[in-house]
Amino acid sequence: MLDFSRFEYLSFDCYGTLIDWESGILGYVRPLLQRKGCEASDAEILNLYSEFEPRQQQKPYRRYREVLAEVMNDFGRESHVEISAEEAGGLADSIRNWEPFPDTVPALRRLRSRYKLAVLSNIDDDLFALTLPKLGVELDCLVMAQQVRSYKPSLSNFETLLERLQIPKVRLLHVAESLYHDVAPARALGIATVWVNRRQGRAAAATRLTDARRDVEVPTVAALADLAKL
Repeated sequence: MLDFSRFEYLSFDCYGTLIDWESGILGYVRPLLQRKGCEASDAEILNLYSEFEPRQQQKPYRRYREVLAEVMNDFGRESHVEISAEEAGGLADSIRNWEPFPDTVPALRRLRSRYKLAVLSNIDDDLFALTLPKLGVELDCLVMAQQVRSYKPSLSNFETLLERLQIPKVRLLHVAESLYHDVAPARALGIATVWVNRRQGRAAAATRLTDARRDVEVPTVAALADLAKL
C-alpha cells in the first residue's frame, strides 16, 4: 500500500480519467455514422478509436485538433463513407460538451485539501480551456501536449511535468485511466501511479489495454480520495 503522506503533488490525465470522453466520443461519432447509414455499435466505435488515435499520435507532431480530424477520416475510410472537412473537425469542437464523471469534482475538491494538483493531457491549450472550468478546482500546474509538442506515452511529457513541478519524483503520484498512455511511461520514470480503472469489466474502451504495473488500482477518483483518507 502506498504511503500517501509522501506525496506533494497529484498529477492527472484528464480525458478518460476526469472527463467522460467515451460518452463524448460516442455522442459525436455514433450519430454522424448513423446519418451515413453505418450502424456501428458503441463497442466497435470505441475499439476503433483506441486504434486510430494512437496511430495518428505516433506521426510527426500535429495539434490535437488535427489528430482528431484524421481520426474521423479513419472512421470514414473504415466505414466506407465520406467525411467532410467540417465533419472531421467537429469531434474537436464537441469537446466543449464533454462532462466530468459524477465523482470527479467532489473528489478533486477533497484531494485539493491536502495536495497540489496538476493535469498532464494529450490536448491543445485552447481545447483544454473549454474543460478547465468544469473541473471545479484550482490547478497548480498544466502540461498540455501542445506545449511539449509530443503525445503521451512519450517520456518527454512526463519529464516536462517534473521539470515544472521542481520536486523529486518520489513526491509525485500520477493518476490515470490509460495504462498505455500514462501508467507505463510514468512507471518507466520511477513515478508512482494509480490506475483509475473505469472500464468496470467492459472489454471495449477508447484507450488501449496493455500490461503495465501500477501501484494502486481504483474504480473512480472518489475511491482514490477514500484511500487517501480525505
